[in-house]
Amino acid sequence: MSNPGVRAEYQQAVSAYVAAGGDESVQQVITAIYQLTKKLDQWYDRQLADLGITHGDWSVLAYLAKQEDAPATPSALADAAGLAASSMTSRLDRMCAMGLVTREPDVTKRTRVLVRLTDAGWDIFAQAVREANVVESDTLAALTTAQRADLAALLELVISGLDASG
Repeated sequence: MSNPGVRAEYQQAVSAYVAAGGDESVQQVITAIYQLTKKLDQWYDRQLADLGITHGDWSVLAYLAKQEDAPATPSALADAAGLAASSMTSRLDRMCAMGLVTREPDVTKRTRVLVRLTDAGWDIFAQAVREANVVESDTLAALTTAQRADLAALLELVISGLDASG
């Protein structure tokens, strides 16, 4: 860590967790991940605001973009975002007004609505990804390609352990 303030905050946090009974190696990893996530989230929030969308809007755009042109129901979007259906309805109202998504009746089930990403929604999604990639690349610049691959493999292993434990 080249920033002395960040390094001091990190060391102070690890020391406090170890003093309270935490395993030092575990606390080093978890504290580093937490601080990295916190810093990136702060940057992402500013970036999304500059693009005129909220973090919640981003979650809808990202979910729909990952569906590879398939629509989603508002309830699926609400579940993915951890929201009540009424909150998602308000969000979708706003996003439709912005031209980022469309809502259309499901021809196979008339009581259901399908949400699709518009070209404008895709453009905002793609712009956010490209801008984030610059910051994320800078964040990992101190690592070689091999180190990035090793880090990714280790984190994937940790994530698969989370999936297995529910």
